[in-house]
Amino acid sequence: MSGRIVLFGATGYTGGRTAEVLVGRGVRPVLAGRDAARLVALGERLGCPTATADVTDVASVSALVGPDDVLVTTVGPFARLGGAALAAVVSAGATYLDSTGEPPFVREVFELQGPAAERSGARLLTAFGHDYVPGVLAGALALREAGDRAARVDVGYFLSGRGRWFSRGTVTSLIAIAGTPGYTLRHGTLRTENAGARLRTYEVDGRPRPGVSIGGVEQFALPRLHPGLGTVDVHLGWFGAQGDGSRRSPAGRVGLSGVVHATSRLPAPPAPLLAGLARLAGRLPRDPSAEALARCRSHVVAEVFDAYGTLLARTRLTAPDPYALTADLLAWGAARALAHGVTGVGALDPVGAFGLDALVEGAASAGLTTWDLRATRSAQSTSGTCSGNRP
Repeated sequence: MSGRIVLFGATGYTGGRTAEVLVGRGVRPVLAGRDAARLVALGERLGCPTATADVTDVASVSALVGPDDVLVTTVGPFARLGGAALAAVVSAGATYLDSTGEPPFVREVFELQGPAAERSGARLLTAFGHDYVPGVLAGALALREAGDRAARVDVGYFLSGRGRWFSRGTVTSLIAIAGTPGYTLRHGTLRTENAGARLRTYEVDGRPRPGVSIGGVEQFALPRLHPGLGTVDVHLGWFGAQGDGSRRSPAGRVGLSGVVHATSRLPAPPAPLLAGLARLAGRLPRDPSAEALARCRSHVVAEVFDAYGTLLARTRLTAPDPYALTADLLAWGAARALAHGVTGVGALDPVGAFGLDALVEGAASAGLTTWDLRATRSAQSTSGTCSGNRP
């Protein structure tokens, strides 16, 4: 291994957790950022080298990253702060992973930066965390169960538990993308739509949970795995009812997911309002509640249908809190890319880059502990359930 892992954002919440997981895996990343004093203190604690660089300056990142390196960044909002690091990696022909969950940035990576990365030999793995690796994995497993008749995949993300789950950075990123266009895959074509334009209910732990439509990696990744796939929808159900939601009224069960859906056709929020919300977000605690995260579970559901709407297969993955999962996935992906490389160049998806079997094992090591694979009789496939490393 002649290259290095370079990590931007280690002095933040998600980046700090990622650095700790990398060290726990026996990897000593270069911790990069602008605050030299904080980096040196963190580097001494973790036993990692440090480098002073500005993630928002292309020249600064380019001076640090070579073609054999793996750059990992957790610095968001990515729509505002992520472009320079991405451009530097593309220019260097290096490998790139980030923690974004912002659909507009994901689309930029695949549609705008991907072709340039193919020419330079760079390898781009965006949204390599809770958003959207589990959905790609769940969809791929369900597609394998469903067989050739698969025509549509729906993926839903949900959290269960109570308390303050989100970090200041997550809230800031959500505000930054408020009112921006989303997208979906319809009849083989990526179409722009308002985020939250459609509402769908999934069964999660035996009860209905609503989710609103969003763009993700799945709309780009899953058609690569199954060329006959015409429709891919991703839904976010973070904001539905939790805990005792089954005892609430129907309106209570819809919760904020329904509000997002109902307001999806309203004009984008004015810039002064977004700026004010961003200032308020800046006053939030940097870290989410440790007690809330300890009780939090992530649930990802993928369902595959044929052209007539018949359910062919269903997969459910369960994981610990989203920050732990993101840190573990980033650490696993970066370490594997450095040691073994990835397949392909350009904008890549997790399955295409590492292979389905390797991704299953990596995701299991990152805390995806429950696998539930079901194929209907109409799919003419064997049903099965697995807990652990293999589906």
